Parts: sequence; structure tokens; C-alpha cells
Amino acid sequence: MNYRSAGLLTLSCLMAIPSLARAEEAAPASTTGADMDAIIVTGTRERSRTADQTLAPVDVLSQQLVQSSVSNDMNDTLAQLLPSFNVQRLPAADGQAFVRPATLRGLPGDYVLVLVNGKRYHGSAASQATDLSSIPSTAVKRIEVLRDGASAQYGSDAIAGVINIILEDRPGMEAFGQFSQYYEGDGDEYRVGVRGGAALGANGSIVLTGEYSDGAVTSRTRQRPDAITYQAAHPELVVPDPVQRWGQPEEQRIRGAIDAHYTLADAATLYVFGTVQSGEGLTDFNWRNPDATASVYKGTKAFPGFSFLPLYPTGFTPRFGTEYSDQQLAGGLRGDLGESLSYDLSADYGHNSTRYTMSESLNASLGPASPTSFYLGRLAQEEFILNADFVYRLPVGGAEPINLAFGAERRSETYKVAQGERASWEIGPGAAEGLATGANGFPGFEPARSGQWNQTSYAGYVDLEWKPVSLVTLGAAGRYEDYDSFGGTFNYKFSGRIEPTSRLALRATYSTGFRAPDPAQLYSTNTAQSLNTTKGTIDTRGRLRVDDPVAIALGAKPLKPEKSRNFTAGLVYNSQTGLVLSADVYQIEVRDRLTTSPQFTVPTGFENPKGYTAVNYYMNAYKTRTRGVDLVLSYRHPVGPGTMNLNLSYNYNQTRMLDDGGTNLNETSRVTFEQKLPRHNATGTLGYDVGPVSLLARARYYGAWTDISGNGTEDLFQDFGAMVLVDLSATYKLNEHISLRAGAENLFNSYPDEATNQAVRGLIYSRNAPYDTDGGQYYVRFGVTF
Repeated sequence: MNYRSAGLLTLSCLMAIPSLARAEEAAPASTTGADMDAIIVTGTRERSRTADQTLAPVDVLSQQLVQSSVSNDMNDTLAQLLPSFNVQRLPAADGQAFVRPATLRGLPGDYVLVLVNGKRYHGSAASQATDLSSIPSTAVKRIEVLRDGASAQYGSDAIAGVINIILEDRPGMEAFGQFSQYYEGDGDEYRVGVRGGAALGANGSIVLTGEYSDGAVTSRTRQRPDAITYQAAHPELVVPDPVQRWGQPEEQRIRGAIDAHYTLADAATLYVFGTVQSGEGLTDFNWRNPDATASVYKGTKAFPGFSFLPLYPTGFTPRFGTEYSDQQLAGGLRGDLGESLSYDLSADYGHNSTRYTMSESLNASLGPASPTSFYLGRLAQEEFILNADFVYRLPVGGAEPINLAFGAERRSETYKVAQGERASWEIGPGAAEGLATGANGFPGFEPARSGQWNQTSYAGYVDLEWKPVSLVTLGAAGRYEDYDSFGGTFNYKFSGRIEPTSRLALRATYSTGFRAPDPAQLYSTNTAQSLNTTKGTIDTRGRLRVDDPVAIALGAKPLKPEKSRNFTAGLVYNSQTGLVLSADVYQIEVRDRLTTSPQFTVPTGFENPKGYTAVNYYMNAYKTRTRGVDLVLSYRHPVGPGTMNLNLSYNYNQTRMLDDGGTNLNETSRVTFEQKLPRHNATGTLGYDVGPVSLLARARYYGAWTDISGNGTEDLFQDFGAMVLVDLSATYKLNEHISLRAGAENLFNSYPDEATNQAVRGLIYSRNAPYDTDGGQYYVRFGVTF
């Protein structure tokens, strides 16, 4: 598929929308704080709550803030704006190089529930957590981030918090073009986007969005030491320098969105919204050294006189490719049945598919019959959800009626694995003599792994909010869910808020939560290869289903949901003159955390046709406790001839391992939970608007953290110190409709310390860093608004 042509065609069609109504006046481009007067819809079903009136902390990120990031990936945008949100690059990490793992409050991405317009967004087939990069930033009206457990309100996954992305629904038009490049001269990226909305008479509107991006690779790489040695030993050859690249992958994406509503009658509004994405990318894997990779290059009796050396005389670096598609469509009917009762009936379908390929590789066990490019197979995740939600204003006296919300949900998840071509997984005749099987770097999905698995759940909930007196707000919620895979679970939440003065409020919540094991964890298997840099061999490791006979022999048990207990308490101060301050402390205990077991050798008496060097399986094991503090200060006030916008956010987050579940916890597991992410994170944004000029400066602080890397024999640790990144931009409005922005992210071209333990593979900076390690990046952006 030609993504550049498809992207330009889509954008051209969108720009042809006729009779677009005039856009509402946009806020200044450098707006940095949340709009504390905005009505929020996340964490509450009371329709009159503003951001500073909530029972739990909610961050509101404006459209201008979301679009202030140079990145086309929503993960990067949130990481820049929310200090409690972290995301890693992970080059050469299979599908995670494209669907990157994120954390909120130090907990993994699948503990964060993502909503779009208040409806559950589907997970990714590659990681099961939501792929936030599938949502075009141009389509976003605002983002609400609930920093509190909410399983009693929304169901599974809402342990660390909830991210609710609200799509733009107003008539008008906005278009932009952007170019960015790293100071090193690589990573060129072109982005174009357009959003057009039209009024449907006086009864509704329709808004369409299209966005296209094309990003080139980056490389922060030195020649591998073993490649230097190989070149010296073979001067007649020209070994590529570097033999492999560590950096961001080559990637092209096209995204779209729709948001529409139409009032049919006084009590019936029909609505529909959705997003779509298609893309592809390519990244490098580890270089195979001909002098050291015996599992590929050694001679065997199976293929007398044959060698792969003429094919790859200087070794080879497998190129891992991915093609992904993503669709979400939700629709329903909502309205008010009188003054006291409202309803929302909806259906929601989501689909994510990822197709994997491998080039510049081989299946060593097939010898001369091996191809060099492979189709590895496809993963797919589907979700279909039916919701019936009601809100009744129950008059019982007090300052306000009881806001009684109740409803039911049916959710069906389907996980699919489509097998790859035969040569990508085949165990050839050379396997018996130690030649590696399957596509080297990433064996394809074999028939035994392919299939389709389903999980269905039913839920009912009740959610109450009440103001018995004007200074006190109380909340309670309960939700029961029943899963066909493991049974039922009940979760609850209690909340309270006291306002001793009109400017100061105290709030607290206590809740239980859960995350259900998904079909991929329950039913799928996995085969992965890694380069043992100590022995120079390819290690092949397998992850087994918990009901596999080998896994059972090793101690595997049926999976059950992860459970949490959340507590949050804090205060909010609103000066009512532009200054808003919030401080919250929290504790999250999670038990029965899902993880992979330690690595085992295949027991005696069981067949091992793939030659697994080790196997593991999913298990419920650890109990952890996460404690932290969130501080947020927002200030907006006229200064001189213009207006200043200031936002400061700080997060302290500490996770401790309380119980290893009898797994004899090793040092690597402990460090992974407790030290792999910075405990201290902060973001400060300062904006100043004067006439046609808007200035924006942002500083991001990441505290110390510990890196973990292995060499096939042992795990190695390296401590990294604090890191500060500074961003700066200036926007000039040429007239009422046209603006030009220029800026730089990581203005001072800061880099972390070099990763000494990973230098053997040619890395300069750690692939596990919680921030971009490619250095400074400049950009220009041209915008048009009507």
C-alpha cells in the first residue's frame, strides 16, 4: 500500500467538505493549565461537575496542549504533559517497537483504562494494552485523566486510572502541515492533518478528521565490537558500519476520526463516533556474526558442503516489519426522559490487527531450501460491547438530589492468531544437528499456536453522588462482573469531599479494583529468539499456555484476575483569581499480579522439537504496593501587555514488592518493579500570549532509575542519574486564520549517560530509557483555522 498517496487522497477529500461553519474562537496556543470551569465527564456521572469539584483528581488537557507536542504519537504527548505517565522507545523489541508500553503511576499500561467519548476503547493485539498512537491528535477536543482507581465505575483495567479522550464535535475547520528533524540530521518526519466539521441544520453536526505522518529512522549506534573483530579477521570483506541500527523505526501512519450527532426528537439524540488507523514500519534486529553464530553458519551432515556464508558473507541483520490496522466505531441513542431521568443505549466495536514480516533472514534448519523473507503471521484483537446506562435525579432533600446512575454491560473479547507461511516456523532437517529453526530473529506462528479464543463478560453497576449539604459531597459505587473464563468479581468505591471554605476542599476515595486476564494470556503461546552475546548462540525460548502439559508439570495453575485496593486523599485550592493548586497522596496495593514464571528447562520425558533452551508461562504471583504524591499548580493571569499561563506538576511514585507469591523472587524481578522507572518526575510549562505572538517553554524532569540488560548468562544493572529536557516554541498569527509555529524539543540537545552494559551490541544509550534518547529536535508547523 502506498501510504503517502492514501494519506494525501484522504486529506484532499476531507478538505472538500462544503459549507463548513465558522469555527469557535480558539484559545491561545500556549494555554498550559486545565480549564477548571469546564464540565468534566470522567470519574463522575453527575453532569454539572467541574474539574475542581471532583471527588478524585482529574487532569484536563486542552486541545492546544495536546497539539503542542511535535510527536504524532499520543503516548509521547501524555508523557510530556503528565509526570506520572511514562513511555519507553524500545528499539528492536518486536511489536513493542511500534506499540510502545506505557505506565501510569508506575503501573503497566494494561492497568489503565482508555475511553473515547466515555466509551471503552479496545486493546492492541500486539500488547493487549491500548495503542494510544492510533488516535489522531487533530481529532481531540480535550483529554481527561482520572488519577484514581475506577473499576467499580468502569470495570476491568481501571486500576491505575482512566484516560478519557474527548473528540472534537464543533463545526469549523482546522488544517496543518509540519516538518521535524533531529539535530543529528535524521528522523525526518512529515505530518499533515485536517479536521472539518459542518452543522446538520439546527439539530446536530458532523466532524471528520484525517492525519498522515511519514517518519524516517534514527540511529544512535556505534559499530559492534564483534563486527570490528570480524572485519579485522576478514579484510577482504566490507562489513557494513554499523551492522545494525539502534533507534526509532521507519514508520508511516494514516489516521482518521468521525464524530456526529443528530437530535431526532426532544428525548432522542442519535450519535456515532469512531477512529481508524493504518500503518507500517520496519526496524532492525541483532546482527548475526558468521564467526560466532554456530546455529546458523556451521556445517552439518544434513546439508553436505552447504553454507550460508556465500549468501551472507558479512553476517546479516534481520529486518522486522509490521503492518497494522485499527478501527473503533461506537453509536447509540441518548436523551432525557423528563427532568429526572436520562438514558444512553450504545454499541461499541473495536478491532486491531497486526501483520508481521521478516526480511534479510533465513531458516537455518532448512538449509539451501530456506527463503530469505517471510510472512510470520497475524495477531488480531476484537471487542464488542453493549451498554445500557441510566441516570436518575432522586429528590431526597439536601443541597442537591441524589444522582443515581445505574446500568448494564455485555462485553465480548476475541483474540486471533493466524499462522505464518510454513518456512517461517518449520523445523527443518538441520534442527537435529543444532541449526536454528523458524525465521531467524522471530519464528512465525505455527499451526499449534494459531486459533481464535473468546471471553465474554456481563456487568451491572450502581453509582451514587449526593450533596446532603452544600459543603459536603458523598459518592458510592458498586459493580459486579461475571466472566465465562473465571467467574464473578465485585468491586466498590466510596468517595467524599468537604469544602470548609469556598476556595478550599478536601477529598478522599477508597476503592477495590481488578484486571481480568485477557484471552491472549489465557490461551496463546509464544516463541522468541535472542542472541546470547556470551556464547554467540541463538537462544530460543517458549511461553506456554497454562494448560499445556509441560507447563502443568512445571507448576502452572489456572489464571485468576489481578485485584487492587486503592486509596487517594488530597486537597484542592482555587483562589478564584487564576490560581489552582491540588495535592494528592495515594496508595495502590495489587495482589495476584500477572507475570511470566521463571525460565525452566523442558522436563525430562517431554518432547522438545523446537529445541527450546528455556520455557515459561503466565502466573499470578506478586503482591506490590505503590505509594506516591501528585502536586499540580495552575496559574493564569494578565502580566504586562499579555497573559501568562503557568502549570507545574510533580509526581513521586514508589513501588515495593510485598510478596513474591512463592516464586523465590530474584534481584532482577525486584529491580524491575522497584527501580526501573524514575521515582521523581516533574513538568513545568510557561506560556505567554501577547497580541499575535504566543510563547511556550516547557521543562521535563526525570529522576534517577536503574537499567536492566542481559547477556544471555546473567542480568546486568546500571544506575542512571536525573535528566532534564527543555522545549521551546513560538507561534505567530499572520492573520485571523493563519499561524506559523517554530520550536525545538530537547532544546539543549541533552543526552543521558551511555549504556555501558549494552555497548557490546552497538548501543550508545539505553533502549529502556523512559525518555527519548535521540537528542534535540526542531520543527516548523503551519496552521490554518476557519
